[in-house]
Amino acid sequence: MADLTGGQLVARTLRQAGVGHLFTLCGGHILPIYDGCLTEGVRVIDCRHEQAAAHAGDAYARLTRGIGVAVVVPGPGVTDAVTGVANAYAARSPLLLIGGAAPLGLRGLGALQETEQVALLKPITKGAWSVAETRQIPEVLTTAIRTALGGRPGPVFVEIPVDLLMTTIEDRLAPIPTGYVHRQRAAADAGAVAQIAGLLTGAERPVVMAGGGEARRSTARCGRPVPSGARR
Repeated sequence: MADLTGGQLVARTLRQAGVGHLFTLCGGHILPIYDGCLTEGVRVIDCRHEQAAAHAGDAYARLTRGIGVAVVVPGPGVTDAVTGVANAYAARSPLLLIGGAAPLGLRGLGALQETEQVALLKPITKGAWSVAETRQIPEVLTTAIRTALGGRPGPVFVEIPVDLLMTTIEDRLAPIPTGYVHRQRAAADAGAVAQIAGLLTGAERPVVMAGGGEARRSTARCGRPVPSGARR
């Protein structure tokens, strides 16, 4: 058995989900996450502004076709990241934004940078959660990642109070789920695929209009060269 802080649980959960990098702007409310990243081998990329961190996480998700992660402090940090989250929402990009929060015992008492963050992020995410106990960190994060990558991808938000990140707990009391699926591949109808292939093969100047999600996938060239002067 090993004792882990909430910050270490965050980093270990991210690493197990295949996250190798996170984008952030350093702040006191989220320092325990950085400590966890040092021990778990997750690279911390410090940006100059929270909006840049959110945009970087969005871009990372698009380029890797995996989950992009940004970690910001509560209040102004989260509000600065809203633009990047809204952009990811419009682009169907699986971005996980983790926001710090005031200690649970000081909720509603005007604590430093206290803001109603979950309500703020709900309209521009697939889901927004606030962690209530340290042992719930792995479960909430894996749920958020699954939600971001499942079906139509999109951003998600998880708020973690700083006292929960600093609390130490036995790892057996906070197991990291392993049986969940991040992304399910939808089966295409074989007849429809054959019909589309026939139309493309017989077309003189085929054109495919695809959305941003499709553009991220690897594409295959047609069986004959593109005519000179044709648009690609």
